[in-house]
Amino acid sequence: MRSGPDFIIIGAMKCATSSIHDQLARQAGVSMSEPKEPNFFADAENWAKGMGWYESLFSSMAANDLKGESSTHYTKLPTYPQCASRVHQALPKARLIYVMRDPIDRIVSQYIHEWSVHVIDKGCSIDEAIREYPILVEYSKYAQQLTPYFELYGKDTILPVFFERLMANPQDELERIAKHIGYSDEVRWYEDGAKNVSSQRQRRNPVLDMVLGMPAIQSVRRALLPESVRAKIRSRWTMNERPELSRESLEWLYSQLDLDLGVLGEELGIELSCKKFKEQVGHGHAPEWSSTEVGHG
Repeated sequence: MRSGPDFIIIGAMKCATSSIHDQLARQAGVSMSEPKEPNFFADAENWAKGMGWYESLFSSMAANDLKGESSTHYTKLPTYPQCASRVHQALPKARLIYVMRDPIDRIVSQYIHEWSVHVIDKGCSIDEAIREYPILVEYSKYAQQLTPYFELYGKDTILPVFFERLMANPQDELERIAKHIGYSDEVRWYEDGAKNVSSQRQRRNPVLDMVLGMPAIQSVRRALLPESVRAKIRSRWTMNERPELSRESLEWLYSQLDLDLGVLGEELGIELSCKKFKEQVGHGHAPEWSSTEVGHG
């Protein structure tokens, strides 16, 4: 008998999936994977470990708990094209949650993230990056990312959640999520458990982080370098201000994203574009799919 998850938060990247994961983990009767993002159906290295490895992440959880994981790699087309088919083949009855955010804001947050982990060169501005790194734009094409899941699962299996609503009404949105995954007890949003979306990101180097994190090294640094000097060094490796796109870049992004948002809007029964996104998803009732005709269910 398989012991995989009952539900998966499949994305999108930089849309508060970590906050939702952590909040669900704090509810009695819900168990979330550790690590949060196993990325099993995406990363070649983990996929090679086999289904037994993946199931082992959930096998020690209480039998009656609802089990879940959160891997944003599962909605990163064209980087990981096989995810939807792999997920469906292994977990055809899983409930899915897809979190979306103003696509421009999401791009800016991903740019900061990719800069911090050295995917994007330090000297590459955001205006340059949106053209040099296509994934920044592709991952904000929400209809494109959802289409293979619609075809395999049907809409009723996938809950659309919006970052803007989650930040404004976290308790209500958590209740929607709980209902979707079949959780019947009361849920509570813990304010101290929310993950902050920071405009300040320190550039990291994995090897350097490991060395500098050693207690002995930390002690030497504190002894030899005054805090003022250490602060100055940190500032050179920190993005202190959230980058802003030029008007030309914004218009270019609108041209790249609005067609996809129009398709998403049709599925939700609302009119969507980059300029109207926050207004349309942030007011009134939570957007839901307009029908469940797509896919096999």
